[in-house]
Amino acid sequence: MPAGVCGCCGPLRPRYKRLVDNIFPEDPKDGLSKSDMEKLTFYAVSAPEKLDRIGAYLAERLSRDVVRHRYGYVVIAMEALDQLLMACHSQSIKPFVESFLHMVAKLLESREPDLQVLGTNSFVKFANIEEDTPSYHRRYDFFVSQFSAMCHSTHEDPETRTRIRVAGIKGLQGVVRKTVNDELQAIIWEPQHMDKLIPSMLFNMQDSDELDRAGHPSTPSVAGQDGEENPAVLAENCFRELLGRAAYGNMNNAVRPVLVHLDNHHLWDPNDFAVSCFRIIMYSIQAQHSHHVIQQVLNHLDTNNKSMPRVRAGIVQVLLETVAIAAKGSVGPTVLEVFNTLLKHLRMSVDFELGESSRRNSACSVSSGRGKESEERIVQNAIIQTIGFFGGNLPDYQRAEVMMFIMGKVPVYGTPCHTLDTVKIGHRGTKRIQTMLLSSLIMVTSGFKSKSMSAALPPSFLDPLFSISLMEDSELRQLVLEILHNIIDRHDNRAKLRGIRIIPNVAALKIKREKISKQDVAFMKKHGQQLYRHIYLGCKEEDNNHKNFELLFTTLAIVTIELANEEVVIDLIRLSVALQEMCLMNEENMPITIRCGIMASVAAYLNFLSQMIANPPFCQHVSKVIEMRSVEAPFLLPEHIFRDKCPLPESLDKEDKHLYFQTGDIAECLAGPGYNAERLSVPYIPQVTDRLTRRKSFVDTISLQVDIMSNSLPDKQSQLAEEITFATLKKAIDTTGLEEQEREKRRQVMEKFQKAPFEEIAAHCESKANMLHNRLAQIFELTIRPPPSPSGVVSISAGLTQHPSVPVYEMKFPDLCVY
Repeated sequence: MPAGVCGCCGPLRPRYKRLVDNIFPEDPKDGLSKSDMEKLTFYAVSAPEKLDRIGAYLAERLSRDVVRHRYGYVVIAMEALDQLLMACHSQSIKPFVESFLHMVAKLLESREPDLQVLGTNSFVKFANIEEDTPSYHRRYDFFVSQFSAMCHSTHEDPETRTRIRVAGIKGLQGVVRKTVNDELQAIIWEPQHMDKLIPSMLFNMQDSDELDRAGHPSTPSVAGQDGEENPAVLAENCFRELLGRAAYGNMNNAVRPVLVHLDNHHLWDPNDFAVSCFRIIMYSIQAQHSHHVIQQVLNHLDTNNKSMPRVRAGIVQVLLETVAIAAKGSVGPTVLEVFNTLLKHLRMSVDFELGESSRRNSACSVSSGRGKESEERIVQNAIIQTIGFFGGNLPDYQRAEVMMFIMGKVPVYGTPCHTLDTVKIGHRGTKRIQTMLLSSLIMVTSGFKSKSMSAALPPSFLDPLFSISLMEDSELRQLVLEILHNIIDRHDNRAKLRGIRIIPNVAALKIKREKISKQDVAFMKKHGQQLYRHIYLGCKEEDNNHKNFELLFTTLAIVTIELANEEVVIDLIRLSVALQEMCLMNEENMPITIRCGIMASVAAYLNFLSQMIANPPFCQHVSKVIEMRSVEAPFLLPEHIFRDKCPLPESLDKEDKHLYFQTGDIAECLAGPGYNAERLSVPYIPQVTDRLTRRKSFVDTISLQVDIMSNSLPDKQSQLAEEITFATLKKAIDTTGLEEQEREKRRQVMEKFQKAPFEEIAAHCESKANMLHNRLAQIFELTIRPPPSPSGVVSISAGLTQHPSVPVYEMKFPDLCVY
């Protein structure tokens, strides 16, 4: 009887427990019993309400087996759990999932690598299951922490370490896939999770990169692994997947840990890994989020504004790679902000460089100071390269804005500059900033094609550019000319004109050109004299060298190709003859080297111009002069004067007319339809810029009127304007014979301002200004009076006569105002 009672206790156990117990064989080496597993699966599908109890019982057995180190049964339990998870997709699976995740956590907490890998694989299978409804309470904080710790495994055995790291990366990838598409799991993007996810991936990517650079013995085995078993490849894929799923609001939390990781591991110098990371970021995120990443890098550059130069240079180079990729798509509203930040750091770098050089006092500090200075040059060159590359990849309409923005930052003497305080950095710092900004402008304008010169060279850009071209620094003048070449040369003819020389056959160069447009004709009428003046003044600078003359020759040639009509051709010939005349007269005592260089440049240009306009008589005259020079005065030709140790004369003889280009002969060659050769008889005289011309002519006109009035009208109450008659108008229109007077007057004025003492010039200008102000005060006193007041109150104005009010009935109104 007792035996019968004991025999009936076994069948009293719940059926789900008996089915679970049956799947475990007596010997764990036999593995999972397939037939019993099929029975358990059928039972779970038929009775889904039992799933939570099945999961709880399996979890109980697994925990007991883990504690007793019966790892064979642990593997069987996890295999059973996986099969049940894949087979059941009902609403009742959620309590079962909680038991499943509890068992995975148990395995991950163990110190056995095999159990950690086993739990990770089960979690990855679970992560690939798409649930019908979201989970409102499930959290993955523990799994993020545990998988991140596995990614940083430092196990002694390299193979085991690699297995654990691969498992950790796969686990993180599973967490990402399980959470990023679930709106209720947005918590995964919070900083506390991103600060674990991102560094774990970067650590494995960085570790492989260091092994490759160091030539570690384990490198071949790591490199030879499949992508599924290579931690670096797997981490990169997971990193790309995470960034690809990042929304706009999550970009900060995704990018910030990258910057912090690069700071903590000192990966900005060298910055190969940093560049690689941001390339991955830019190619993984959505295009419309690119400007957000750029903003993050700019903010990080501001944060590290006092870091070592190489660190700042590394960040700037990363920014270069970032904007290079972003410029191909949508950059967003940060275009000018990028340039503003870069220019600010450029100024700071110059300050650091100059401050370091000024603190070098002892001999031992010289070497360290020079090292610091050279490192700051690395930062500056990186900034210039970034500015130029970014600007060069922008569309033309944005590039024009960037050109204006950069030119507004260039400190120009004589103009207010609010962005760069040139007083603090001194002359040396100002020149350094000018050089770097103009260098960046060259890169920005490279390849710039504008249909209209008026749009490409507005006065707000042209005036400061030409002001720099008159500075006493040959390097700055060279940069200005190269910028002009980039903008004016729309058909890429510069390469064919490289090297100042006498070109025997211009047609063989196959110059590309188009008919000049009406807009460009208007541009030359408005700004042509300004351009000629700066070429004229730039030629006679005493520090000009071979490159300066070569660039000046190229400038004249490009203007001829792109902007020259018949009127401009005449102006260019007048300019060339004026340069020749300036060298012969030598009123400014220029060195013989500069004079011969100008003469050679004029010869090279007139040879080019005569062939471009295809005028045989003109070509013959130029060729004749060049032949005579090659025999009697080779130092007046570019092939000789720009060579080293070229023999030079003591002076140039003006009487040797056969060695110079004659205005009369050129006028005869151009006589006929098309060219107004009579204008060649008018010598070219440099004029100031248009804006200054208007101002000066206005002041001079008023000063002239004031002089006449002060001499002929001593009484204040005299008539202020003479009567206008037909004879007066005819006399004003008739300009015959006035040109000579005007030229003589200009010559006297120039001579006076060149030779008179400064005190005399200042006193003369002050007297004119005082006289003008007095006359204006008289005019205002006569014309500006207080209006009549019908209120009966006396109007009083300070400094003026009191005018009594007038009653309304005595006020006089115009007839049209009276009803």
